[in-house]
Amino acid sequence: MIRQATLEDIDDIINITKACAAHMIERHIYQWNAHYPNKKAFLKDIEHKELYTLALDQGIIGCITISKMMDVEYEAISWLTPNDHNIYIHRLAIHPNYQGQGYAQQIMDYAENHAKINKCHSVRLDTFSKNPRNQKFYEQRGYQRLGNVYFPNQSTEPFYCYELPI
Repeated sequence: MIRQATLEDIDDIINITKACAAHMIERHIYQWNAHYPNKKAFLKDIEHKELYTLALDQGIIGCITISKMMDVEYEAISWLTPNDHNIYIHRLAIHPNYQGQGYAQQIMDYAENHAKINKCHSVRLDTFSKNPRNQKFYEQRGYQRLGNVYFPNQSTEPFYCYELPI
């Protein structure tokens, strides 16, 4: 079940993203670190009603932020669609124990359907340039790579921006 996150979900979400960060670091993918993602970002997501969780009988196993706000870092990208009505995906995480079982596909289906229902032009996101698994995941879903952005608190390496017109 996918539902909007609440304050009571924060500890589970932080535990999931920490497990994901450790899992990536084990694979020499330095996408997430002690600075990102953080509790402050998730609290803001909840306040704006943009954070969603994916839960099974065992509890929350994943999360995603579906935002209408374009980050300033994205302004330099030549997007495929106008900038006035899009959604932006951030902080997609599936606990490592549940990865490879289709849950990321399920949560992205939800986000893309959310964009369609709200008559958005597109879904936009970024993923780390040193994370080929994520790049393949989005490209197989039809996302087009458009340019690079940098998040200095995360890495000196670029993040690739992707867009899927709806």
